[in-house]
Amino acid sequence: MENLSGMKRFAVLLCAEDSDYVKKKYGGYFGVFVRMLAEDGEIWDVYRVCNGHFPSDEEIELYDGFVITGSCNDAHGNDVWICKLLVLLNKLDSLNKKVLGICFGHQILARSLGGKVTRAASGWDIGVRTVHFSTSMKTSINLKLPSRLSLIECHQDEVRELPPKVEVLASSDKTKVEMFRYGDRIMGVQGHPEYTKDILTHLIDRLLQRGYIEEGNAIKGRASVDEHEPDREAWKQLCTSFLKGRL
Repeated sequence: MENLSGMKRFAVLLCAEDSDYVKKKYGGYFGVFVRMLAEDGEIWDVYRVCNGHFPSDEEIELYDGFVITGSCNDAHGNDVWICKLLVLLNKLDSLNKKVLGICFGHQILARSLGGKVTRAASGWDIGVRTVHFSTSMKTSINLKLPSRLSLIECHQDEVRELPPKVEVLASSDKTKVEMFRYGDRIMGVQGHPEYTKDILTHLIDRLLQRGYIEEGNAIKGRASVDEHEPDREAWKQLCTSFLKGRL
């Protein structure tokens, strides 16, 4: 199969079921990512990999880049679809495809590169957190960014170890690996640059109702959202520039 349109084409590898709220307001998580990353003259598709829907080898060739989303599953788990996703990520690496991983996507990318993903030693991170960029990050990209940015977080796992070939680009007081890059083709972001504050507050309610988090986590998370503003525009520019080869 060929991309005969000549347009840039990207695929979202969806690793989570859509919540009713996100589906109704944003057209699902695919819609959330398209709002953040899509530009005029591009084609965007979605593969619901968490339901076993993966691109074929022929379809992979169509795409200039891929985005891996967050998930309620553990990136250190061995669910059938997660193992299949690891195989796909190794294939994308061998084909020199651009891949951006967000939250679970960040973690599963790290695992595919030989890193270690575990439960976070300090527990859940929910809310708006300040992320600090490394010196190399500030000197090696073509964007003018401050030394730190605020980012929405919602995770209980973390990347604990990375192989030497992978560069850590950002960290926080909660998480050592907030962002990493492997060459100019693979990048992971632990937080959720695509989330709006309302998406997070609704997610906090869902996590609490389902018993995934305790009341204390929810209270801290909501307070953080009320008190701080994520730097969504800067993160949008950073993620979009990476995916489109402009960094």
